[in-house]
Amino acid sequence: MRLTLISRGGCHLCEVAEKTLDRIAPGQWAKVDVDSSIELERDYGDRVPVLLLDGREHGYWRIEEERLLRDLARQPGEPRL
Repeated sequence: MRLTLISRGGCHLCEVAEKTLDRIAPGQWAKVDVDSSIELERDYGDRVPVLLLDGREHGYWRIEEERLLRDLARQPGEPRL
């Protein structure tokens, strides 16, 4: 999976992010609950949702669809546009 959504149950913004990812990257992403580890809670707990692309932070709070689609189209290892 190139995409990971750091999420939290009951988070409205997380639900919006999930719906967006289902629409533009169906079957291409995984969700990790921020409460699943102390490290995730420390690093992301106050900023969910966070989208990771190839393990790197892509953005906070909202999914920038145009940029995400462009980044998904690039090959792993290519620089982001």
